[in-house]
Amino acid sequence: MTPATLPAHHTYDDLADLVDRVRDGALGPDPATLRIAVAFTTRQAVRHDGRGTGYRNEVLSLRLDEAVGSCAVEPGELPDSVLDECVGADVARLLRHPLSPVRVAALDAYLMRVAPHTPEHGARPLPLSAGSSLEKSRARARAVVELLDLPAGATVLVVGVVNSLLEALRSRGLRYLPSDLKGGTTEWGEPVRTDALAAAGHCDALLVSGMTLGNGTFDPLRRHALAHGKQLVAFAQTGSAVLPRFLGHGVSAVCAEPYPFFWLDGGPGTLHRYGRPGDTR
Repeated sequence: MTPATLPAHHTYDDLADLVDRVRDGALGPDPATLRIAVAFTTRQAVRHDGRGTGYRNEVLSLRLDEAVGSCAVEPGELPDSVLDECVGADVARLLRHPLSPVRVAALDAYLMRVAPHTPEHGARPLPLSAGSSLEKSRARARAVVELLDLPAGATVLVVGVVNSLLEALRSRGLRYLPSDLKGGTTEWGEPVRTDALAAAGHCDALLVSGMTLGNGTFDPLRRHALAHGKQLVAFAQTGSAVLPRFLGHGVSAVCAEPYPFFWLDGGPGTLHRYGRPGDTR
């Protein structure tokens, strides 16, 4: 199949609107004719040298031909039956699945197949050098923060706390408000807010994890950025092929990182950036 270029001019009202258009076959082949060959989860626990705290990740991934779509979930959130429900199922059926992470992973897989991360589809590849998990985390963080076009002293809402991103913002002289549904504190003891939308009004820009697609918080944050003319930069392992579809409609830039993620391998990799300040699509 020759990848199709998605229409750049179309405005999607929200994530559900994008899903509806995919189900209708407006962006490529009928999803009812495409079946998921492999479904798998990836679980990770990490604690970097020199850091006082660690964390865990869990990601659902669906393989559609050469494409892999993914959605991060809270560890232990997915029932064991999900993989059996996904494998062999057609994409149209999974886009109606009762669990949001399944719908997002299926949508991501479909869009990765019809519009992969290539220059023809607006992506700008950025090599990620080999290194330790901390080295690669910091390199990715620099690549993400470079997409923000802000003066020193501006305040960024960080939705989905990643300590390397907070470090990178500090190095740019930017302030931040960390937010995550889990709450808690950052590596440096800063309180993490649980209501990102409530905090958005106190910030000049938003730096948002793709995980917001799966937990239902993406659309309200995008609408806030659109209504107030704020930059919203997404860093996306979840929905890496989904978020670029909202560029120019509340999303100003995306750093996309499809499976396999930087934390799975110490070797070199590639990030795919969209909407970098100063560039044109």
